[in-house]
Amino acid sequence: MRIAVCVKHVPDVQSERRIEDGRLVRGEDDVLNELDENAIEAAVSLVEEHGGEVIAVTMGPQDAEDALVRALQMGADRAILVTDERLEGADVVTTARVLGAALDLLREDEPLDMVITGMAALDSLTSALPAALATVLHLPYLGLAHQMSLTGEEEGPWTVTIQRTADGFDDTLTSSTPVLVSVTDQINEPRYPSFKTMRAARSKPLDELSLDDVDDASLDEIRQDGAPRAINVLDAQERERDGEGTIVADSGDGGHQLARYLMEEC
Repeated sequence: MRIAVCVKHVPDVQSERRIEDGRLVRGEDDVLNELDENAIEAAVSLVEEHGGEVIAVTMGPQDAEDALVRALQMGADRAILVTDERLEGADVVTTARVLGAALDLLREDEPLDMVITGMAALDSLTSALPAALATVLHLPYLGLAHQMSLTGEEEGPWTVTIQRTADGFDDTLTSSTPVLVSVTDQINEPRYPSFKTMRAARSKPLDELSLDDVDDASLDEIRQDGAPRAINVLDAQERERDGEGTIVADSGDGGHQLARYLMEEC
């Protein structure tokens, strides 16, 4: 089984994030997107059970290599970073096109059985990349999986079945491979890398590609003019909490006080 996992290097949600010129400031306290840890864990678990290879892929600045190193420490076998100054400011549409072209390069070498992503990136929270990428790759899309199972012969194709909760319904969806699946943080508990796996990650291949290495004619406009943006941030203002809030000392009836507050104030 050959699985590609798309990950992202994002500002730590615990850090002091700020907006400048309509863009989130990056490169200070960036980490592997937490929801992508669930995607890595799902892929590694499948390969541990069925054999195969996990390839972590990201697009971003040079610092995004750190997210791939983390993915390698968690069990990915190799990693690919697509980085190019012409991609600065790329929105989800451009990102999907570039990642799709990079994955097409992988598919030229050997077919991919699955592409797995997290349900969202915790910087922009559009949750649009998985569906956009499935469209670019012309793959069926199973989104928001909180459970996933695999059946079939080891030679493939496999049948992927997911459970998800969306729009007030509990759904069971199925597709044969190849397929793109996005997962929620409920699907698993990501492993914490051991010292041994952290050392082993140093010897795993991490390849770097530029736009010129991704031979896809659909990216010619980006190579010539830089990343077009179908989505532009017109205004961004920090939202501050009103007032100091209310602190309730819990002496055994904190739950009752909270319920009373919600009934009276909301």
